[in-house]
Amino acid sequence: MTQNLEDVARRAGVSTATASRALRGLTSVKPETLARVQAIAEEMGYVASPAASRLASGRTRTIGLLTPWVNRWFFANVIEGAQKRLHADGFDALLFSFHETPTHPRMAVDPAALRRRVDGVLVLGMQLTDHEVRDLETLGVPIVFAGPGHRDHATVGVDDHAIGRMAVEHLWDMGHRNIGHLAGADWDQFPLSPSLGRFQGWREALGKRGIHAPANWMTPTSFTWEAAHRAAHALLDEAPELTALFAATDTVALGAMHAARERGFVVGRDFAIVGVDDEEISAHLGLTTIRQSPEQQGKAAAELLLRALAGEELPMTTLGKISLVERPSTGPFAGTTDN
Repeated sequence: MTQNLEDVARRAGVSTATASRALRGLTSVKPETLARVQAIAEEMGYVASPAASRLASGRTRTIGLLTPWVNRWFFANVIEGAQKRLHADGFDALLFSFHETPTHPRMAVDPAALRRRVDGVLVLGMQLTDHEVRDLETLGVPIVFAGPGHRDHATVGVDDHAIGRMAVEHLWDMGHRNIGHLAGADWDQFPLSPSLGRFQGWREALGKRGIHAPANWMTPTSFTWEAAHRAAHALLDEAPELTALFAATDTVALGAMHAARERGFVVGRDFAIVGVDDEEISAHLGLTTIRQSPEQQGKAAAELLLRALAGEELPMTTLGKISLVERPSTGPFAGTTDN
């Protein structure tokens, strides 16, 4: 008689999600529980690898892609990268978009929509709660993240602390000392949020140089031009001593650039702005930015998922390249500061 994950969980006296985590050796499971579940699975002849199990029973050759948006630069590119890699190996992509706004939170992830329909799940640029991750684990398929990650699953991303440090170092070298930050609105909601990492990198880089940034040097904003434009005006009203801004994304930076010009600043001479991403429009508008490649991150995440399906052990963290792209929005500071 073929045993399944539910049989193992029932025999071990644990939930299906806990049994799934234990059979993958995740550190979030207590050692004694992990040992008991693995021993029972071996005794029952249960194949612990979801990949091996599906090879025996037949795959759907479909991967579930979860993302908050499909029409924004980072998300469109990370999706494209993942789809290209999956299609090259003969897999289809089943896309789920969880649109959210500041006034309308996204709906929760429901694993029932994926059950028996996918061989694996790619979470692309999307923050999931621990509860949502545990629910997805009940599917018994590999899960890989791109962008925001999770401590128990393989993640492809960039070093967001390094991004914040790189932006401050460049602005400092240009002569700026009063450097503000427009952070992502979710900066304090998840421990692995890119927005949080960039905020921490900004703060750490200033602190290393003897500048202890006051609270009014940072304000969060959603990742839209309009919201960033308003947030930049509000930030400069609160902290008129600022001569430079590090923005969490290029879209945020471009909204801030417009606000700075409305206030009479010559951007690149007496006010400087650095973004993150290197969107196509950024080159045309002269924005200095920290370049990353979401398409490569999507490809790398899909590659890891395919390796997991082949039964390979995966690295928990894979970091993509970042680099500073200097353009006219930053230049030698022509003014004076109090620091």
